[in-house]
Amino acid sequence: MAMIEIRNINKHYGSFQVFKGMSLDVEEHQVVCLIGPSGCGKSTLLRTMNGLEPIHSGEICINGDRITGPGVDVNKLRQSVGIVFQSYNLFPHMTVMENVMLAPMKVLGQSKGEAEETAHRLLKRIRLDHKATEYPDRLSGGQQQRVAIARALAMDPSILLLDEITSALDPELVAEVLNIVRELASDGMTMLLATHEMGFAREVASKVCFLCDGVVHEEGPPKQIFGAPIKERTQVFLKNIVEAGRL
Repeated sequence: MAMIEIRNINKHYGSFQVFKGMSLDVEEHQVVCLIGPSGCGKSTLLRTMNGLEPIHSGEICINGDRITGPGVDVNKLRQSVGIVFQSYNLFPHMTVMENVMLAPMKVLGQSKGEAEETAHRLLKRIRLDHKATEYPDRLSGGQQQRVAIARALAMDPSILLLDEITSALDPELVAEVLNIVRELASDGMTMLLATHEMGFAREVASKVCFLCDGVVHEEGPPKQIFGAPIKERTQVFLKNIVEAGRL
């Protein structure tokens, strides 16, 4: 049984159908990169897996437990499925340390001492422990995004969802964020990434999924998807990416 099972899900916004019977399996410790044209549903798919967006039919299961539909404990779900967004969403009136400590104290019931210990450990991991007492507006975009990743990791999730986390960054700041993701991947974290960073997807992914027309149009290991895609629509998409100098 796959760790994440997405089965025949459908979702629409008015007359626009985002998912048309989409299905996908993710194994434990896999790093799955979602690629595809703008509007294909990459971000929406991640949000459905964290309880931020409902689906209209089908189901999503994690470790055999259904996480969509009525009766789902969303707070419990978000303890095990962390998400990091394109916008950092840090609390501007809190220091870096306080941002990372907040959820473990409020949701997990950790003491202040426990939360501080966790926060220091994670800030050291992302090489920002020296910024613990700074406020977000004193950090670069790349540093803020690394803090957002640390905040998600403070909940000790089993799955991490990363939604276009480098899209808002200046090019020179992208590498420092991707290095953290690369380290998490090498440590075995199960991750799904919606990304436009094709070179990074080719390097770090266990599986690449090309989303198009409401379904997973093609999926496979990076070498196959980027080197020898089978479907014509995938070929056209990647040809455009290459011509734009992004692969």
